[in-house]
This record gives sequence, structure tokens and C-alpha cells, in this order.
Amino acid sequence: MDQIGGKPSPRSGIPDLSQVDLDSLPRMPDDPLRDYYTPMMSGAWALRIVPISVCAGYWSGLQQVLGMPVLMRRQDVWMSVSPMETESQQIGVELARGHVAVFGLGMGWSAAMSAMRPEVEKVTIVEMDDEVLAMHRRLDLFARLPGGVGEKIEIVEGDALEWKPDSHVDLLMPDIWLDMVSWERPEEVRDMQDNVGADMVYFWGQELEFARHLVKDGRPIDDEGIADMAAKWDLPLIGLDTPDYAAKTHAAAKYWMKGRWLEGTEVPEDLRSEADEPA
Repeated sequence: MDQIGGKPSPRSGIPDLSQVDLDSLPRMPDDPLRDYYTPMMSGAWALRIVPISVCAGYWSGLQQVLGMPVLMRRQDVWMSVSPMETESQQIGVELARGHVAVFGLGMGWSAAMSAMRPEVEKVTIVEMDDEVLAMHRRLDLFARLPGGVGEKIEIVEGDALEWKPDSHVDLLMPDIWLDMVSWERPEEVRDMQDNVGADMVYFWGQELEFARHLVKDGRPIDDEGIADMAAKWDLPLIGLDTPDYAAKTHAAAKYWMKGRWLEGTEVPEDLRSEADEPA
């Protein structure tokens, strides 16, 4: 089986499968968009299909994935239809309604899944990479969606940090980052929200940001702490009342933080992973 991204490493999130009974792993359910993706190149970008892979979920365990579409820029995996990617965006998709602004086109998964919801009237995607835009013109994903729901979707060429809407936005979903954790991400989202003024915000990796800021402050990852952090960032973040949200946030941090805690953090034992151990 392929291991996307290179050799096993605690810091990369690539699992060591040498001691894993692969046949015993659950299989990721077929994704409704999987068959819409076909291999192609667009400049430095490549859309490819991995026949069989083993991937960890965002807050679930290892799973077998069949026919997984992957978007790569040179050697970096920017997105894939994997359990990590779908779980880390599912809350935003399930709560989408009205006018949804998606920052970052990628494979178009969250935009397409949002448009399929009857509660969603319009999806605006903001993307600035010419090669990604050219790839989607060839892929023509949205025009092929069932029931004509792709007619709800508009792609705008622009900078996510500067774009301002010409109509009210109900939900802002930024996903412009390569890494799941990046410095000052809540501040970047705050800048985006200042321009957009959405009723709701759900940004990629927000659970990891909750976790590392709370742990840095010596607070537990619980409902109260998460709500306090969202208020501190002055962002109308959604998903906080999702069942077991604090437990899911804890699980995502345990697996995916990979030593990238804020400087000076004393990592508690229940969140420590191999990446947090001295080299």
C-alpha cells in the first residue's frame, strides 16, 4: 500500500504500518465525489488517484482508503479525499446554509459538498492560483454535480486576505494553508472575517488551534475552555456544540499536533505523542 507523503515519521503524521494488521483495518466509506476526479497535471500541480492507501482520520483511527484522489504541488500533498480531510471539514459542511464563502479552491470538495445541501443557496470560492483555476476549468467538477447544484457555485479569482463580498455571507470557511497548524492562524482568520462579516466561521484546523492555545494557558480542553478561546479570538466559530466536540478536539490534537505546540508549552502526558519526545 502507498504511504502518501514519504517515509513514516512521528512529525509528519505518516503512520508506521510495519506492526499493523492491514486486513483488520476498517475501510473508509466511498465518498460521493470520489469518482468525479480524474488524473491530470496543471503546471506544478498534479491530481492523481492512489489505488489503495492507509490513512489516519482527523479524530478517528487508521483506515483503508480505496481510489483516493490526491492533489499535490510538486512533492507536497495539499489535499486528498481522505478521512483526515473529510473529517476536518465535515462540521463546516454539515452546518452550511445560505451564502457560503470558501477561501481556497483545492479539490473543490467542501464547496461541492456544501452546494449539495438544500439549506445552501450560493457558494463563492475565492482562489488566486492560476494553475489551480486552470485545472478546475479542465476538471469541470461543479458542472457535473447531480441535480444542477453546481449552478450555486461561483469561483472568484482573488486574495483570501483581501476579498470583500458584494452580498451578505452566512458562513465563512477558510482553508488556504498547506499545514494543519500554522502560526497566527486565528489572527489571519480574524483579518478575513473583518472583510467578510459572516454570521458564522469554521476554519480548517480550528480544533488544533483551540488545543494548543488552551494547553499553553494551562487549561483543559473542555467545552468551557473552547468557548472562552473562541470569544477571545472574537470569531463567531461554529461546531462548538457538536456532540463530543471537546473529546474530538483532544483526539485530533493527540494525533496531529506532532510537536508543533506553542513555544513554552508544557505538554500534558495525555496529549504527548512520539513527536513530543526529545530526538
